[in-house]
Amino acid sequence: MSDSPGCYSCALQFDPTCSPTPSTTAPPFPGSHSAPALLSISRMLQRPVRVAIENGVTHLDGAQMYENEDSLGAGIKASGKPRSELYVTTKLKSLAEGQTIKDTLVISLKKLGLEYVDLFLIHDPTSAKGELKAWWKQMEEVKSQGLTKSIGISNFRVEDMKEVIEVATILPAIEFHPYVFKAAEPIYKYALEHKILIASYGGLTPIVRAPGGPVDPVVNGIAERLKISPSQVYTKWLLQKGILVVTTTSKPARITETLKTPDVTDLTSEDIAAIEEAGAKLHKRIFMRHVFGEA
Repeated sequence: MSDSPGCYSCALQFDPTCSPTPSTTAPPFPGSHSAPALLSISRMLQRPVRVAIENGVTHLDGAQMYENEDSLGAGIKASGKPRSELYVTTKLKSLAEGQTIKDTLVISLKKLGLEYVDLFLIHDPTSAKGELKAWWKQMEEVKSQGLTKSIGISNFRVEDMKEVIEVATILPAIEFHPYVFKAAEPIYKYALEHKILIASYGGLTPIVRAPGGPVDPVVNGIAERLKISPSQVYTKWLLQKGILVVTTTSKPARITETLKTPDVTDLTSEDIAAIEEAGAKLHKRIFMRHVFGEA
């Protein structure tokens, strides 16, 4: 399964009880992808988005940074799927001088061809330039105005979460795989402590972006024993850590494989420990490295 930027997404695990307050709902099928929405590419991506929806994907993830909102909107329209049966996410990139968060969301909604999104996230805490609390107040305003059903954050560090935790209902989205687990563990523990559901992306990085690393033989051995794919091992590891899984693909067969992963045999505690021990031998962050001082 490709974990690189693609044209649609599928994801796993929905626990309606994990939302800390009623003001935010967790998506039933969250996912993530990024694809440029230039006119010609937008037309090309209409079909993959439609095919994804036809194959059971109900969460479509966009972002102002990805420039894929036009593509998603076209694909949604082409699918003919009722709006009530889809969960659409987009993310705030930044604000131009004099621009409000509402201004940017209205533009996004126009591109998507929607009256509202289900989840609107602050994509990058550094974009706020010290104004996170003020941004969060604006996020709450667009929610109260019905432009988004839920609000949340993405790529936040513990210190960023602490800035808004007293007023925020948060669904953090962070890069999460064995090669960043050790570094992300403080965020993971903080989220558990505050009953925050973490959504992960980049979970297949050891396969698609860092092959040949120390975790490969461990995962391959588990996959062979359980008669599942290595991709399913990584996804199962995330699920058993209580993580909401976000992944991307443009192949219907991969979508089906991913959606079946919750039903495969659970990893043993020894399997999980072995994956994390091997992952700790290599640090490999791919996305948002500037946020964590790694750029």
